[in-house]
Amino acid sequence: MKIFFIFFFFFLLIQSCCSDNTILRTHSLRDGDVIFSEGKRFAFGFFSLGNSKLRYVGIWYAQVSEQTVVWVANRDHPVNDTSGLIKFSSRGNLCVYASVNGTEPVWSTDVIDKISEPALVAKLTDLGNLVLLDPVTGKSFWESFNHPTNTMLPFMKFGFTCQNGLERVMTSWRSPSDPGFGNITYRIERRGFPQMMMYKGSTPWWRTGSWTGQRWSGVPEMTNKFIFNISFVNNPNEASITYGVLDPSVITRMVLNETGVLQRFRWNGRDKKWIGFWSAPEEKCDNYNHCGLNGYCDPTSPDKFECSCLPGYEPKTPRDWFLRDASDGCMRSKTASVCNGKEGFVKLKRVKIPNTSSVNVDMNITLKECEHRCLKNCSCVAYASAYHESEDGAKGCLTWHGDMLDTRTYLSSGQDFYLRVDKAELARWNGNGSSWKKRLFYILISLIGVVLLLMISLFCFFRKRRQSNRLRKAPSTFAPSSFDLEDSSIFEELEDKSRTREMPLFELSTIAAATNNFSFQNKLGTGGFGPVYKGVLQNGMEIAVKRLSRNSGQGMEEFKNEIKLISKLQHRNLVRILGCCVELEEKMLIYEYLPNKSLDYFIFKEEHRAELDWPKRMGIIRGIARGILYLHQDSRLRIIHRDLKASNVLLDNEMIPKIADFGMARIFGGNQVEGSTNRVVGTYGYMSPEYAMDGQFSVKSDVYSFGVLILEIITGEKNSYFFEESSNLVGHIWRLWEKGEATEIKDKLIDEETYDESEVLKCIHIGLLCVQENASDRPDMSSVIFMLGHNAIDLPSPTHPAFTAGRNRNVKNGGSSGNWPSGETGSTINDVTLTDVQGR
Repeated sequence: MKIFFIFFFFFLLIQSCCSDNTILRTHSLRDGDVIFSEGKRFAFGFFSLGNSKLRYVGIWYAQVSEQTVVWVANRDHPVNDTSGLIKFSSRGNLCVYASVNGTEPVWSTDVIDKISEPALVAKLTDLGNLVLLDPVTGKSFWESFNHPTNTMLPFMKFGFTCQNGLERVMTSWRSPSDPGFGNITYRIERRGFPQMMMYKGSTPWWRTGSWTGQRWSGVPEMTNKFIFNISFVNNPNEASITYGVLDPSVITRMVLNETGVLQRFRWNGRDKKWIGFWSAPEEKCDNYNHCGLNGYCDPTSPDKFECSCLPGYEPKTPRDWFLRDASDGCMRSKTASVCNGKEGFVKLKRVKIPNTSSVNVDMNITLKECEHRCLKNCSCVAYASAYHESEDGAKGCLTWHGDMLDTRTYLSSGQDFYLRVDKAELARWNGNGSSWKKRLFYILISLIGVVLLLMISLFCFFRKRRQSNRLRKAPSTFAPSSFDLEDSSIFEELEDKSRTREMPLFELSTIAAATNNFSFQNKLGTGGFGPVYKGVLQNGMEIAVKRLSRNSGQGMEEFKNEIKLISKLQHRNLVRILGCCVELEEKMLIYEYLPNKSLDYFIFKEEHRAELDWPKRMGIIRGIARGILYLHQDSRLRIIHRDLKASNVLLDNEMIPKIADFGMARIFGGNQVEGSTNRVVGTYGYMSPEYAMDGQFSVKSDVYSFGVLILEIITGEKNSYFFEESSNLVGHIWRLWEKGEATEIKDKLIDEETYDESEVLKCIHIGLLCVQENASDRPDMSSVIFMLGHNAIDLPSPTHPAFTAGRNRNVKNGGSSGNWPSGETGSTINDVTLTDVQGR
């Protein structure tokens, strides 16, 4: 038996010697020697950065053409030349020495306990993890995943463990050519309720928000479940997160760079480069504590200033806030009394809740019990659920008992946050939407004084008198002073439309009352034009109000365009305009309210997509097609929409689609069917190649956008989503089409009882015909309507779609490029200069 064991051990030893992914305890690794992981995905050894002669030891991607280092051992102690050596010390630590004869290592794994196992090896895994282990028992003594540098790889656990004191923290490099310890760190906070924090030195720089059950509340993009399988652990001994990759062929990494930006990259094997698909912080509201104590940040605020005080609070220094400086923060309103038994809670929706480092946590009570607990404690200023998106709904209780830091709002993410306010503030917030801004207005007026008020009044009087003389016949309900002279044509057109009842005019007071004074609770969203609010008129009619942002030059152009266009358009599949309001500084368009929101709300959200069975999807496709045909052919005007996309298709209570947002549309006269522009507007992913590249647009540009919409409706995926070996959804479907497997892409949530494979295949076929590279190859909308109503036997074969394998710039709109071989690209000569490209 003893002989057998010795033989078995010797066999393992020989096997290890022969493996190129291990370093034996009795062997060493010289500069120039490299070991590879079993699948040749990662490499370990000495390397240099740029033109430097300094040598570092680390791990890098072996399958990526450009050297991408993911872990560095001797970060602050490089070797000066190529005489370095990697070997085990007598204590069993893997060490880096500056020379072959060196006695003091420049770096060591520093395992505290002496390791006596003679068979100890250092093994590089296919995950990019260097592990010290006993190959017989599999016991691990040390691993590089527990000591990250500036990169987080898939399946790397990130966070801390209380029992052994291990804390996995990312630290930036000093510079792109110096991997030494930089001053940017990223870690899970130990205090309070878990959240991830980025620091510049000791200063908080960015915060993910707390864990909601599915994602960090401040990282809306984590709703994408098609790349990562996320595992979060939070118990008394451990708080950690792991990002697994669902597709092993996907090469991705997260990097903390030296400027204080966290970035996620994905390797594009076709173009041989890293593609960034997420980063933070990105905007002002991402910056930690941007709006000061007890303030919150709203990047979609209709005001020019993104900062506001939380309900029940007012600026500490109103003068600074007037100057757009919120750094001094907010304080509890001087007149507020929040512990008299008459207070309540204001709910802020879609919020990254404040810093949770000092919150009280109770995971064993409900949200309602949390509210009662907060009311009973006079020091409690706010509460929220701990896990907002758990399988059982809201779970656990977080309560705040002092100043609140780093709160912000989102359009479609975050969680509910409840703030304690007195009875008067609760009535104001739930009533007419008043807040500290109104009180600040009165304070500023009193500070400015009578002299300044008189100067403003005189200025407004003379300006109004001067422009009134120029505009002459402006309607009395308007304030001409709010328009530039060039906008006088709008008054004349609105006056004519009002007389002929084409465009009813609403008074500002009517719209303000209908929208609860444009309250936050009534806000539906924000577009390039400005914010959109839901309103209810006195007769009970529900309306949607598009309010032009005062600082939106793009929005002003949209406003003029929609007034010219949409009042003349009437079709079941176009959104109906009810009127407009132009008064004081306000410019608004009033539409019918559609309760089912927009198409993207359904097809890009898994929880809603299941509501769309195949007949409903087919009805939506046909309805959109009929609406576009009306614009192109059957209306009094020939109109090219130029911004067809899922968010611009609204759905009524019967799921009938209605095309909206005509701010980018263009009118054609006579037999004109195409035009050009040097101001490209629209949304990338829906733009046709001739429009995006050359500024050439036509009815076929809308056909291209419609083709993308068809494929998105069938699959439930965005065209901008990345697919391995394909740049987008269209390219992915094209690859499957060539293999005869196109129906595999259909949405798995479609009810199989309603599924019609032949009809789905026909729609995919039509979608590919619509997104062909050359405009002349695409069908017009009348042909599309015909194809949708008949079988697919006689449909022409589609040619290669645009934006997938390249674009043949030598073939203009007049001809076809034919079917390109897979992977072939056309010429990329750019002979047109676009002076203004505006993606949305």
